[in-house]
Amino acid sequence: MIFKSINILLLITSLLLSGCQSIMVRPTTKTTNINKFLDYARAQIGRPYRYGGQSPKKGFDCSGLVFYSHEMTGRHVPRTTGEQYRSSTPIARKNLRPGDLVFFHLRRGRAVSHVGIYLGGGRFLHAPASRQRVSIANLNSAFWSKHFVRGGRFRR
Repeated sequence: MIFKSINILLLITSLLLSGCQSIMVRPTTKTTNINKFLDYARAQIGRPYRYGGQSPKKGFDCSGLVFYSHEMTGRHVPRTTGEQYRSSTPIARKNLRPGDLVFFHLRRGRAVSHVGIYLGGGRFLHAPASRQRVSIANLNSAFWSKHFVRGGRFRR
């Protein structure tokens, strides 16, 4: 009788403990890659803008920052803003998630001419323009809201 009670107790304990293991939350590979991508991008804050630039040593243009940050996580994406725009899945502003791209129309004759990396909370990271540095901007500001075209997401 005692052995039966002990066996039942052991069975219940093992079931409870195994249940704890199955509910542990572990980051998915997708989440981990997005976080790495964002970490590489954030590490470039303060680097100089350089047209055609795609490295920390020489500086970045807007699409070069996106390209470099993806490359550092082993992901190959197009190099230019136009190619990134065309090859990404369109995302509405209200559905943006950290790691998505944000595209802007700043020049006549081009559908899009600027790209940034959405960080969440209405903020995005970008390489703005000549004589400026990689920085964070507010998507809700009057300027960026006016020029926003759409978000974009690469398959993860």
